[in-house]
Amino acid sequence: MQQTGKRILILGASGFLGNALYKELCNYYNTFGTYCSARRSFQDNGQFFRYDMEEDDIHRLLQEVKPDIVISAVRGDFGAQVQAHVHLAEFISRKRIRLFFLSSANVFDAYSKYPSYEYDKTLSESIYGRLKIRIENMLLRLPARKSAILRLPMVFGNTSPRIKEIKEALHHEQPIEVFPNLVMNVTSDDKLAQQVHYMINRNKSGIYHLGSKDLVHHDDFIREITTHLSPKRPVFKRVYTTNEERYLAVLPKAQILPKNLQLEYQEVIESLIKQ
Repeated sequence: MQQTGKRILILGASGFLGNALYKELCNYYNTFGTYCSARRSFQDNGQFFRYDMEEDDIHRLLQEVKPDIVISAVRGDFGAQVQAHVHLAEFISRKRIRLFFLSSANVFDAYSKYPSYEYDKTLSESIYGRLKIRIENMLLRLPARKSAILRLPMVFGNTSPRIKEIKEALHHEQPIEVFPNLVMNVTSDDKLAQQVHYMINRNKSGIYHLGSKDLVHHDDFIREITTHLSPKRPVFKRVYTTNEERYLAVLPKAQILPKNLQLEYQEVIESLIKQ
């Protein structure tokens, strides 16, 4: 049922987001993925390759797979991530390949007074945000058609680390951390996968902000999720990093996706309840 002969390589396809993307794309394209820890479920899948950023040369993997599109959803040692993307950018600059890079709202975490749009200047106070900025800047030096930078807010799904942590805390009656002053937007793994599928189909490139259209306070959002996940009364630990409202939200202004690919935060909650 593959739509085209496009070959797609997902770096980090065994992780939460990478696996959601693999499941969405594998029925339509010739899709390959990488895993790092020796997990039997991936070892036995002929479409998966073991790739350890700290040990393996990404050039060898790229030459073996010969992808038309690479999606970077890889996690791990920050220094190894930078090195892998240096080699990846160098390879892409010489070949007819496009890279989809999963970035983060944290590239704006030094700006807390407003939501952020695609062409706002990036500035981060966190190590994680600075890592993403460094890789983004590397990709922005490539010809524009060569890459798509996808900035994500908090991503939720039933297999997401955040939801697993909440379920675990509810089960053991442990406190769940909430940030009452944090105003954010969110998305789901399923919606992200559909958006990426659309962008591959339409040969999109550039910078995309893939958060919900509306904003919500972190504590309100987590509180609403917990009411659906368990009948137990949750215990919340309120964490105040500032006395004022702080924004960590990525909203689109220049690159607007079709209506069916946009979402509101309530849809993310509903997607967690349905499954």
